[in-house]
Amino acid sequence: MQPNLYARMGTLVKIGIAIGLVAGAMLALCVGVIFRKDHTFRSQHIGENERMKQDGIHCATSQDREARRDRKVKIED
Repeated sequence: MQPNLYARMGTLVKIGIAIGLVAGAMLALCVGVIFRKDHTFRSQHIGENERMKQDGIHCATSQDREARRDRKVKIED
């Protein structure tokens, strides 16, 4: 009976360590969010990225709209 109990305890300890590691990683990832002074983030949109603007790259929707506007033949949706 004792060896089975120790095996279960070992499994519970491993699960506890795994949960602790995941909780610690989540806390470490949240530190930047919690302690950020202005509570704002850079935009994740391609069209608002300065480097992309310099290269003339826009979001796919904007590029598609431009391509459709420049065509002489209308494309039916």
